[in-house]
Amino acid sequence: MLRCLSIRDFVIVDRLELDFAAGFGALTGETGAGKSILLGALSLALGERADAGVVRMGCEKADITAEFDLPPDGELAVWLAGQELDFSDDTLILRRVVDAAGRSKAWMNGTPVTLVQLRAVGQWLADIHGQHAHHALLRAEIQRQLLDTHAGAVPLASEVAACWREWQRLVGLRQAAERDTAAFAHERELLGWQVRELEELAFDPGEWGEINVEHGRLAHAADLLSGVGEVLDSLEEGGQRSALGHCASRLSALEAIDPALAGARELIDAAAIQADEALHLLRRYRDRLDLDPERLAGIEQRIGAVMDVARKYRTVPENLPALAAEWRARLDTLEASADPERLAAAEGEARTAFDAAAGRLSVVRRDAAAALSLAITETMQSLAMAGGKFEAALFACEASVHGVENVEFQVTANPGQPLRSLAKVASGGELSRVGLAIQVMTSRDSATPTLIFDEVDVGIGGRVAEIVGQLLHRLGRDRQVLCVTHLPQVAACADWQWQIAKETRDGQTLSVVMPLEGAARVEEIARMLGGVNITDTTRQHAAEMLAGKTC
Repeated sequence: MLRCLSIRDFVIVDRLELDFAAGFGALTGETGAGKSILLGALSLALGERADAGVVRMGCEKADITAEFDLPPDGELAVWLAGQELDFSDDTLILRRVVDAAGRSKAWMNGTPVTLVQLRAVGQWLADIHGQHAHHALLRAEIQRQLLDTHAGAVPLASEVAACWREWQRLVGLRQAAERDTAAFAHERELLGWQVRELEELAFDPGEWGEINVEHGRLAHAADLLSGVGEVLDSLEEGGQRSALGHCASRLSALEAIDPALAGARELIDAAAIQADEALHLLRRYRDRLDLDPERLAGIEQRIGAVMDVARKYRTVPENLPALAAEWRARLDTLEASADPERLAAAEGEARTAFDAAAGRLSVVRRDAAAALSLAITETMQSLAMAGGKFEAALFACEASVHGVENVEFQVTANPGQPLRSLAKVASGGELSRVGLAIQVMTSRDSATPTLIFDEVDVGIGGRVAEIVGQLLHRLGRDRQVLCVTHLPQVAACADWQWQIAKETRDGQTLSVVMPLEGAARVEEIARMLGGVNITDTTRQHAAEMLAGKTC
């Protein structure tokens, strides 16, 4: 669950430190006071896109930090371990900083992360239902995703999509082979010749380095022999080695008189030893070094052959093995495409795999659709839609990446009326109520520990609002639920309540958050009930709502 939220210089918030409780919490206040701003800050911490407009006027950056408990199901812990991110104390601290130029940085438990990583983690931590979430329910893809989530069929739907893509890939290969037989034959012939040429060249990167070193040595063998001989003559015939020996002997005798000469004598002894080793190495090198014109010619021929092939294919010698591997892979593909029976068999196997996976998905969807339809229909009865009915309808369709059926949410608000598409029959108020019922029901399917509803109760009131409050309160028994609301009936059902207000400080309008208890909460519920003029009767009504709530 969400434990803490720290906000610095975000929109009209200068500095807020918020500690959240479990259960159902209501965020209330006048329109424009900043209720949704708090959720916007939390969304940024969870990886939403940002721009410079979120930085409070006159400030350099906005800084948001959110602290969550690690969910107990273990999936997120496995993901974090795979990303090598620390979570040793079962706490996740997400931080997001956006500067005045719109650039942002993100951290997780102090480790820099990408927005992709932040968004991935956010899906495990919180589920935010925006003000217009019910409008998204009119889209077919959203309806399908909700049903698959309710059915626990998201992995199976992914398997169906993968089978579809593989099937279509093989269909494309077969069609291309049938369409471009002559072109493919020419390409196969050309690739075959190129691959054979590289195989005959038998280029080896290790060999290439060795022959280049050997070529340099053979090409300059005369210079090497002359130079080594000159050094040997200088050491041997020039008496350099003898001079070192004489100096060492003389210093050894003088050292008996003054031990201070021991250091110099040791250095000359070491130099004499080093000179002896150098003489030995140079003699061996000279004896092994050979002027071999035939070997030099052979190496130059090999280097020339490699360079000719590399220039021919406009690459460097070191890239020839990778080029050969690429051509072999393409040749294998073309060889496969030249075998119609093999292509047809592979395509048939892929179609069979798709049909099997799609069939399993259809069964799961049918069972889940029946259960979801019943649950939402029951919820509608309590939302002033008595006799209304909801159905997650499945219609057979041509095979696609989503399976072999379309999902359509259908509804009727009145008894005796036929079911029709949600997009066609629901009025604004009906859509709000049906949408809320769907969101509440499908939220139960999610393992996300924190559910956030941002004014999803727009368009309802009276007894229906009280029912909505009861629904959210029941959700709060198992999950942390936060709800931005203008309805006193919903706020009265909350386990705890905050008031968000605006104040002017040093000529600036700022958002403040005040936890409400006792009389302060009664006063806020009364404000929500009575508007500008709050009477004692309104306060009494608010107190009765809080004292007698049936949530």
